[in-house]
Amino acid sequence: PALPRASFCGADLANLVNEAALNAARYNQKVVRQLDFEFAKDKVMMGAERRSMIVTEEEKKVTAIHEAGHALVAALLPNADPVHKVTIIPRGMALGVTLQLPEEDKHNYTRDFLQDQLAILLGGRIAEEITNGRMTTGAGNDIERVTDLAHKMVCEWGMSDVMGPMTYGKKEEQIFLGRELSKSQNYSEATAVAIDAEVKRFVQAGYDRAKQILTDNRSALLKIADELMIREVLDADQVKRLANGLPIADMVPGSTAAVVEDARKEPTDRPSIVPSLGKTVTQE
Repeated sequence: PALPRASFCGADLANLVNEAALNAARYNQKVVRQLDFEFAKDKVMMGAERRSMIVTEEEKKVTAIHEAGHALVAALLPNADPVHKVTIIPRGMALGVTLQLPEEDKHNYTRDFLQDQLAILLGGRIAEEITNGRMTTGAGNDIERVTDLAHKMVCEWGMSDVMGPMTYGKKEEQIFLGRELSKSQNYSEATAVAIDAEVKRFVQAGYDRAKQILTDNRSALLKIADELMIREVLDADQVKRLANGLPIADMVPGSTAAVVEDARKEPTDRPSIVPSLGKTVTQE
């Protein structure tokens, strides 16, 4: 699998290599393998796995639909970063993660790219609505991010045709005086109403785009969710094939873990770090 080349500075790469080396040491390996780097990359970018977390089958299904919505919208939009991996294994504070990786470093973002991001963020909530007919709290962080992004597009980056290329709100950054980072309102109430309307318009436009995509590709959405329920993790090629209505190779559930464990079982002459319980440990 590809490792992240973009958006990683030297310190990030050093951290990734250290995590890979630690994972190799856990399995008493002499060398660091590709599997270790993949494990380290996922841990650094998506958070540590929480397999001990108890998730009901119903919650797992909702998470699979939610992440399938994100992944399918991201795979079909023209200006979005490629989907790298989708998982319904709890990581960090999330029940599931859809990871996108840019193909190269980006320092400026176009309005088209940001509008696609709005649609992708809303894809999870819409997938729940059109399949289950109900809403859950799982989209809370997505909604917070989409609102913040739309507000920045209008008030900071001048991307609204209605509001024009202007900045609204003066930042106050005197944190050292005991004041929190905040913005003062330097515009009229009428302007505030117009800003709220534009932010809502941006969000609603992203919502409508995502809903149209997921409605038109409902069968692909359900197929991705079904495969997530079986495999728990889908990589970039698998998501792309499913999004295009193509099948992916059959795999017995849990076989990925078995392959990883088999790779770890190669004989090694390296002595074990932990002494055997059957021997007496002498103290010097």
